[in-house]
Amino acid sequence: MKSPPYPLIELDLSAPLDRHRATVLPEWIDWNGHMNVGFYVVAFDKATDTLCEQFGCSWDYTRLEIGMTFVLEAHVTYEQEVKQGDPLRITTQILDHDAKRLHYMHAMYHATEGYLAATNELMLMNIDYPSRRSAPWPGFAMERIEKLAAAHAGLPRPQQAGRLIGIRRK
Repeated sequence: MKSPPYPLIELDLSAPLDRHRATVLPEWIDWNGHMNVGFYVVAFDKATDTLCEQFGCSWDYTRLEIGMTFVLEAHVTYEQEVKQGDPLRITTQILDHDAKRLHYMHAMYHATEGYLAATNELMLMNIDYPSRRSAPWPGFAMERIEKLAAAHAGLPRPQQAGRLIGIRRK
């Protein structure tokens, strides 16, 4: 498919992509008085929606039964707590891609204080709607993904990317 049957937004080639904003909601707070671990993933998932809009594979892509995107793997690091009402700024960096997958990293910052609160590294796969099997990105999406990846290629690799979980022994 050369172009989708819906309009595409103007491509933002900022490096990193810096479009997603959110606020820590009251229902996201746990008994420790800060954002619960699960809601970091919710906030990051909304930032993934913002990313998918950039390459044309967002809600309309699925609603019109063209395709879907599935997260294959995710890794979250928690750097510093955020609390109810805190404004969030989530940036996204493309780390790699191929014909079917997109490897990227979100970074969540406190939007006014500037500190890094958390990161989320993900592997996203394009899915054919009827078969629910992996499929190559449509041409319009791949063209945009390649432009985003090229814009992000010069960024330093985040230190949290590719981290393994485990107990470090001396």
